[in-house]
Amino acid sequence: MKINKYNSLAFAILFGFGLSAQAQTKQWTLEECVRYALDNNITIKLSELDVKNVDIDKKDAFGSYFPTVNGSASHSWNIGRNVNPVTNLASTQTTQYTSLGVNSSVDIYKGLQNQNTYRRAKLSIIASQYQLLKMQEDISLNVANAFLQILSYKEDLKVRKEQLSIDEKRLKRSEEMVNAGTIPRGDLYDLKATIATDQQAITVSENNLLISKLSLAQLLQLKEFADFDVIDDTNAKDENNIMAKSPIDIYNKAKETRTELKLAQTNLEIAEKNVTIAKGAYQPRLSGFYSFRTNASYSDVVTGIDPVTNEPTYAPPAPVFDQFSDNKGHSFGLDLQIPIFNGFSVRNNVERNKVNLEKSKIDLEQKSLDLQRNVYTAFTNAKGALNTYESSTVTLEARQQAYNYAKEKYDVGLMNSFDFTQAQTLLTNAQSDVIRTKYDYIFKIKILEFYFGIPIVPIITK
Repeated sequence: MKINKYNSLAFAILFGFGLSAQAQTKQWTLEECVRYALDNNITIKLSELDVKNVDIDKKDAFGSYFPTVNGSASHSWNIGRNVNPVTNLASTQTTQYTSLGVNSSVDIYKGLQNQNTYRRAKLSIIASQYQLLKMQEDISLNVANAFLQILSYKEDLKVRKEQLSIDEKRLKRSEEMVNAGTIPRGDLYDLKATIATDQQAITVSENNLLISKLSLAQLLQLKEFADFDVIDDTNAKDENNIMAKSPIDIYNKAKETRTELKLAQTNLEIAEKNVTIAKGAYQPRLSGFYSFRTNASYSDVVTGIDPVTNEPTYAPPAPVFDQFSDNKGHSFGLDLQIPIFNGFSVRNNVERNKVNLEKSKIDLEQKSLDLQRNVYTAFTNAKGALNTYESSTVTLEARQQAYNYAKEKYDVGLMNSFDFTQAQTLLTNAQSDVIRTKYDYIFKIKILEFYFGIPIVPIITK
């Protein structure tokens, strides 16, 4: 019962997909798929935003060269006995007080930390661009793999349908032969079972094709993918003659072009700058400062003491702007800070960055070793895929001849249905092997070209 429900659901999905496919107006090429993915993939978009963030960090580092300027303003009410900040006399009253000021400071010398921070920021931009490029290259390979899987499943489905058509024609002819008494009725039952197996294989192949299309559509971030389809614009030939090159030649070329090595090298340079910046904290820091301030009071001003009552006498306060002019003041100077002891924080920070520097060196060395291993592995895989593809082609030719011979014997009644079905199954399997090994070989060649610096499509940096 579960199997029937599963089959009904699968056929419903496939039927809906088939109706949409009939209305399709476009079939995507490999280059179109890759370019669309590079423009729309969410992971790439996030990586592009990381590049923008690093560019903002560079602006922050550049801003450290300039002085800081900050303004301040305050207004306060003092109730009760307090000291008037303008007259500096104590009295019991409610006073209002306004203060204005401007402060500025600039680093004159800071152990070259500002300069090295700016240089590190420029390296970080390069590293983020390499990271984006590596993401684009990885997406391109993933798209190519998904694209070739679709083509493989499409050809496999074609083979399965052709096999079903042949078996259905055999069934019709066999029914006539059974009625004529030429072959036993048991052969007819075997053939009906074979047709059922063919139909099951078609269902599996259609499911695989549907899933592969959905996978590629998701890589491309397509919102409407019901009518998505691709066209075979690939060629199972080594057009760039990459197999004629030696693995060492490919590896030497890869060392010059591969993004992961450039990224690891840039990260090493960033780690070196981090050590230099940390060591800068050992040196004295000299900065200049300037401050302007003024204030005004809104309280009555004490003018003297009444000789009769012995109480202070008051006069209205001066105009506010006159007070601002009379009470203004300036201060400027130099500030020198010499690090003597900071709880080993500076030393520990230097040591921590030295450890990270060693890790970056090891990472660069490991990336180089990984690249060498990957290149040799890719070359071996491509060579093996080519041999397998050629062998499967030879096998298919032999199976085709064997099938033709078996068909001739079956048609004249010299071979039973079971043996003929076996020959037919071997032919179908050989056809599937050729399809599988063909696209496996194409993808292996793409990987090898990738290491040699030949992209699937040229990546245009923004």
